[in-house]
Amino acid sequence: MDEGTKEYNVRLSNNDQKICEVLASEIDRGLPKAENKVWHAHPVWFLDGNPIVGYSKQKPGIRLMFWSGADFGQDGLIVRGGKFKDASIFYNDAEEIDIKVLRRWLKESKSIQWDYKNIIKRKGRLERIK
Repeated sequence: MDEGTKEYNVRLSNNDQKICEVLASEIDRGLPKAENKVWHAHPVWFLDGNPIVGYSKQKPGIRLMFWSGADFGQDGLIVRGGKFKDASIFYNDAEEIDIKVLRRWLKESKSIQWDYKNIIKRKGRLERIK
């Protein structure tokens, strides 16, 4: 886990730290080739420079977001709609995390990817890369 991610987690409440420790551990396990860093003030994992998954503290809880999650075809993720393909879920307790489901989402995140890395170059237009 990246030092910036560790620092991010330490600044949270004990309860939120537990959630983020479970998420970071499972993400590292499910995406062993991913680069992890703090990006736009929260931890994000990248494959070949493309953002895949990250989490952040928000009012409703810890938000786990998959950049291409709208196309996973999996229950449990909330798709907000619009022009982006992100989907997310909020956690308020580490016990709420269904590890089997999280691992399934992580597996999907490797095989379903939209190219966010080049979104500025394409003037906001997304293209599917996997």
